[in-house]
Amino acid sequence: MKLGIVGLPNVGKSTLFNSLTKAGAQAANYPFCTIDPNVGVVAVPDKRIELLGKMYSSKKITPATVDFVDIAGLVKGASKGEGLGNQFLANIRECDAIVHVVRCFEDGNVIHVDGSVDLVRDIETINLELIFSDLEILERRIAKVSKTARMDKGAAKELELLNRIKETLESDRPAYETELKDDDEQKMITTMGLLTVKPVIFAANVKDEDLSDDGASNPHVQAVRSWAKDHNSEVFVISAEIEAEIAELDDDERAEFLEGLGLEKAGLDKLIEASYRTLGLMSFLTAGEDETRAWTIKIGTKAPQAAGKIHTDFERGFIKAEVVNYEDLLREGSLSAAREKGIVRMEGKDYVVQDGDVILFRFNV
Repeated sequence: MKLGIVGLPNVGKSTLFNSLTKAGAQAANYPFCTIDPNVGVVAVPDKRIELLGKMYSSKKITPATVDFVDIAGLVKGASKGEGLGNQFLANIRECDAIVHVVRCFEDGNVIHVDGSVDLVRDIETINLELIFSDLEILERRIAKVSKTARMDKGAAKELELLNRIKETLESDRPAYETELKDDDEQKMITTMGLLTVKPVIFAANVKDEDLSDDGASNPHVQAVRSWAKDHNSEVFVISAEIEAEIAELDDDERAEFLEGLGLEKAGLDKLIEASYRTLGLMSFLTAGEDETRAWTIKIGTKAPQAAGKIHTDFERGFIKAEVVNYEDLLREGSLSAAREKGIVRMEGKDYVVQDGDVILFRFNV
């Protein structure tokens, strides 16, 4: 999973990136301090593989990972060369979703690029720059496809779709609002690299005192939630400053620190949960003496395709999947004990993998 982080300058974007990834991206109280895209890889917190790893005495425990890409803050006019952000938008075109960090706090000591905090205006500023950037991509694609559309039915169909998407963007609406006629058009639009097709998750950055009620008393957070509800987006409340403190603590200290703040989860956990929900993802597990590992797949994935995440040979030569729920496996203490209880199942190619399945694939190539 790859997430691109966007936002206006000075909203806490790079501070949040630093704390999530501990990658040390530069953060400063002025615009455009991030002048190169920063990429960080984060392990997905998952107690299941830790417990299974102990049970199997695994030599290696490998969690699922998330790639974060942080680019320079976008400002109004970025698509026309203002600021530095637009030149880095290409770096998030390959991302699965966009994390839009919005500033939900007042602080005279932290400059706001537009002079004041106005959530609707701030969100629309970023959205318009993403739309303008997509228009550039689309216009180039239209010029290319137009050359062959008269002689090629496939190109003609694509051109018709491109023009419809362009009309949507020119009405200041994201590309995902374009009405699609069939599955072929759905496939086409997802391969165009358009930013406004991607799902958006809003990170409402607040002061630490607004964390305890999850931003319920913060009018800026409520404005973000209202916007997100109207646009089918997720919102999670976070304090970039608190996350920076949490990043310096070990697991025991982190749990104690969160408890002292009255919080159940760190911001990273909330972001990953929101990302998995938004993208329709889940994890299945493999376990053994050599390695215990979490594998991220789409909800609804069948056993052969899940096997293919491990190796293409597993999918090509798939025979059966030996499946047990991780809670049942932990309770019984070993796979052999679980087999004796009759709770290990042999599943075929039509089996839809479930979150938390521990699977041993049988294959022959």
